[in-house]
Amino acid sequence: MVKDLFKKIKVLREENNFSQGYMAGELGMSRPTYTQIEQGDRDLTITEAQKLAEIFGIPFGIFLQGKKGVKTIMKVEIKKKQAQSKKNEIRISVPQEKVDKFRQILLYILKKVGGKPNVGMTVLYKLLYFMDFDYYEKYEDQLMGLVYLKNHHGPTPLLFENLIKDMIKRGDVEIVKSKFYQYPQIKYLVNPEIGVDLSVLNGKEQEHIDWELQRLSDLTASQLTDLSHKDVPWISAENGKPLDFESVFYRTPETSVREYDNTDEN
Repeated sequence: MVKDLFKKIKVLREENNFSQGYMAGELGMSRPTYTQIEQGDRDLTITEAQKLAEIFGIPFGIFLQGKKGVKTIMKVEIKKKQAQSKKNEIRISVPQEKVDKFRQILLYILKKVGGKPNVGMTVLYKLLYFMDFDYYEKYEDQLMGLVYLKNHHGPTPLLFENLIKDMIKRGDVEIVKSKFYQYPQIKYLVNPEIGVDLSVLNGKEQEHIDWELQRLSDLTASQLTDLSHKDVPWISAENGKPLDFESVFYRTPETSVREYDNTDEN
């Protein structure tokens, strides 16, 4: 396959508002395997190339040339495209069960590491971000279902501010303003009388959270911010806009937490 073909596949997919999951399903492969194609790390079979040409409505011979600027002739039904577009919309309104789950996870995190000198609001933001996006990369499923916005300091969980205010109002959490070395810090300390309902987590989810806390909770806010700024979801997002969970499948080895291989077809 020619080099430009793999770049062209991604361009055509984005032009037609198709998700990677949709493309993978049409080709009968897993999403991570499909991302390897777009990255040029996996060759296409002739059958797969023919299927791609059909999806994009391009004559097979022209498609194989991998030329830039070839105009796509869409043959996909309008209803299918509209359904896919709707599926890709980011939901700012988080379902109540996700809010309750996030509350318990946040209480669990604060009970486990909230007392560490380095763990203030910024560190919490980054811990939540890596927990959510790492879980999605590993298991292709949502852990908390949060929306994260891109700002100068890194990914910001949209639901955090309202939830923490509610927890403070209820007496579950106390806010403490202090300093970590010379830097201002906002800490959240859990009322010791408040318990955590771990029934909202399955074993895989709790194991993942504990793993993230073990590897990241001793890092400073500056270290975690630097790490998040090297991560593809943050790099690829526009300022003030939500981060795309699908972009974890384009991560570099420095931030990727999943082992990929060319035989991953599940």
